[in-house]
Amino acid sequence: MSDASRKIAVIVALDVAGYSARTEADEAKTTTEVAALRRVIEAIANAHAGRVFNTAGDGFMLEFGSSVAAIEAASELADKCEPRVRIGVHLGEVVVQPNGDLLGHGVNVAARLMTQSIPGSALVSADVRRTIRGPSAERLVSQGMMQLDKMAETIEAFALVTPAYAAQSAKEAPARTEKATEATLAVLPFDNLSDDKEMQFFSDGVSEEILQALTRSAGMRVIGRTSSFQFRGERKGEAGHILKATHILDGTVRKAGARLRINVQLTETATNAALWSERYDRDLTDVLALQDDIAATVASSLRGVLRSAPRTPQIDPRAYELYLKAYQQRSLISPEGFGGAQLLLEEVVAREPDFVDAWALLGTVRTMLLSADRDSTGTPQHNAALAATRRALALDPNCAIAYWNLTNLMPAFGQYAERLQLARRGVELAPNGSSLVRSYSSTLYTVGRRKEGMPYSLRAATLDPMNPMNASAVAGDLENDGRPDEALAYLDTVFKVQPPSLWTAVVKFMIFFNASRFAEAAAYLNDSILGQNEELKQIFGFLLTLPTLPQQQTRTVFVEFLKPRQDRALALGICGHAVRFGCADIVFDRLFAELDAGRPIAGSNVNSVHASRATVLSLVFGRAEAKPFIADARFPGFCARIGLIDYWRASGRWPDCADEVPYDFKSECERAAAEVSKT
Repeated sequence: MSDASRKIAVIVALDVAGYSARTEADEAKTTTEVAALRRVIEAIANAHAGRVFNTAGDGFMLEFGSSVAAIEAASELADKCEPRVRIGVHLGEVVVQPNGDLLGHGVNVAARLMTQSIPGSALVSADVRRTIRGPSAERLVSQGMMQLDKMAETIEAFALVTPAYAAQSAKEAPARTEKATEATLAVLPFDNLSDDKEMQFFSDGVSEEILQALTRSAGMRVIGRTSSFQFRGERKGEAGHILKATHILDGTVRKAGARLRINVQLTETATNAALWSERYDRDLTDVLALQDDIAATVASSLRGVLRSAPRTPQIDPRAYELYLKAYQQRSLISPEGFGGAQLLLEEVVAREPDFVDAWALLGTVRTMLLSADRDSTGTPQHNAALAATRRALALDPNCAIAYWNLTNLMPAFGQYAERLQLARRGVELAPNGSSLVRSYSSTLYTVGRRKEGMPYSLRAATLDPMNPMNASAVAGDLENDGRPDEALAYLDTVFKVQPPSLWTAVVKFMIFFNASRFAEAAAYLNDSILGQNEELKQIFGFLLTLPTLPQQQTRTVFVEFLKPRQDRALALGICGHAVRFGCADIVFDRLFAELDAGRPIAGSNVNSVHASRATVLSLVFGRAEAKPFIADARFPGFCARIGLIDYWRASGRWPDCADEVPYDFKSECERAAAEVSKT
C-alpha cells in the first residue's frame, strides 16, 4: 500500500445511546428516528466542513480537517441529535480506501472513546486537545488516563462539557469517584529523624515540595496537601482508605548540618507492597534537584507524565530553610501567617534571586494580603504582588502558581477573557493542583458559565477531599442546581470524615436560610461552630430577623445598611437578600450610583483572607442566594456597567441564566448596553 493512501485526520465517531433497547421496544420507530438523525448529522458535518464517510446501523463516522471544527461539530451533535448520541473524537493516522472510507488506528481510537462517553457529550483524546486553543479548549475537562476497550494502551481523555455532562457530573457529586484506571497518589508528610525535633517544618517542606512537583503530572491524580498532611504518625495507616488512594508515598528526612538523608518509599495500598524505595545522601545545596528526581521517578512508576520545570541547580541552604519556614507560615491561612511568610521570602529572594518557587510564593502571599473588601488594583501592595509574580514567570514561563496569582490580581470587573485564559493555563500546567482547578471553576462562574465550572469544582474536591473550601464549593453547586437536600446530605458525608469548618458551616446555614427553613437555620447557628464566631453570628443573626420584619421596617434596615460609607464598599453578597425581601429598587439604585461614580464594589464585608477581588462575581453567578438578584429585569443594567455584556457578545458565550430568568435576557442586555453607551 502506498504512502499516499495514508493521512492525518480528525475522526468523530458517534452512535445512538440505548439503540438496542430502543429497537427491541419499537423497531419501526427507531428505524425512522435513525433515518431522520442521519440528515441532521450530515447537515452539521457539512456546516463545519466535514463529511460522513461511513455508517452502520446506528453508528456514524465523520472526518474533519481541523480539531476546532471537529469539537464545534461534536458540541452541536451532542446538543441537537435526538435521540441522544455518544461521541468520540481523535486525531491520528488513517488509511484512505478507494471508496473514500477511512480505516486504521485513528478510527479505532475514536470509536473506543465513543463507547465510554456519556449520552449527550463526547470524549476527546489528548492528541486533539493539544491542537486547540480558545473557547473550544475551555470546554474540555480532563478525565485522566483511560483504558480503551480491546486495546493495550491507555490515553488521556477529555470530556466535552455539555448540559448533559454537567447534569451527570452534578448528579454524581455526593459519591463521585475517579475511574479505576487512574492512579491516585497521596504524599504523606515525611517523618523528621533529625536530632532537632523543631525541624519538622523541614521534613514537611521536603515532602510538600515533592507533592507540588507531582501536581504537574498528567495521567494520575495527586491528593492535595490539606487532605494528605492530616495523616501523621499512627494515622498514616488510614490514609489510603480514607483518601481512596491507590498509592502512598512516604518517607523520612534527617538533616545534619549541610548533609541531608532522605528515605522514600512508594507503596501500593491494595497489596501493601513496596513498588519502589530509595535512600539519598546529598548535600543540602542539591535538595531541589533531589526533590525533582524523586517526583519524576514516582510519576514514571505510576505512568504519569511530569512536566519539567526550571530549578535553581544549587541553592544556599540557609535560603532554602527560610523558604520552608515561609511555606509553614503560609499554611497557617491567616493575615499573620501571610505577613510572616512575606518577610521570610523577601530575605530568600535577596539571597537567591533566581529561586522561582520563592518568587511565586512571595507573589501568592502578597496577593492574599491585599484588602479583601475592595478592588486593590494599582495600589503599591498590588504592584508588589504583581512584580514578584512577573519575576517568577520571567524565570519560568510555565510556573503554574504564578498564573493563579495573575488571575487573582486582575481587576474585579473587566478583562474577563484574559482572566479565563490565565486561569485555564494554570490548570494546564498543574492538572493536579486543586487550588488552580477551583480557581478556574470560580473564574468560569464570574462570567456566568456555572455549568461549565461545576465539573472543575468536583475535580478540585476529588483532588483534595478534606479541604473545606472544596467541599463548600460542591455543596454550593448542588444547592444552586436546585437540590438543597442533596447538598445537605453531601455535607453530612463530609462531616463524618472531618468536623465542620467555617467554610462548610456557612454553606450549611445558607442552604437552610435560602430554602426558608429559618428555624433549622437558627438552630444550626446556635449549635455549630458559627456561634463561636462573633462576626458571623452577628451577620447571620441579622439575616434571621428579615423574615419577621414588616416590609417598611425591612426597607428602613436596607436603606441604612446599603447607604454609602467611607470605610466600607457596597457588598454584592447582600444584594440577593435585599432583593428577596422586597428591596430591589434600593439595591439597583445604589449599585448603579456606585458604578457610575467609579466607586468600588466588594464581594463580601466578612473579613476573609480568602476573598478574591478578581472573582467577586462568582458570588453572583455561583450562589443560590443571588438568584433573586439575577431574576430582576434590572440585572442586565448591572452587567452592562461592568462590561459583562461586551464579553458575552464578543465571545458568543452567554451565561446560563440567559435561559433561566423570567424575562428576555438577551433583549434586556441589548437595551441596557445601549443605555449605558449613551452616558
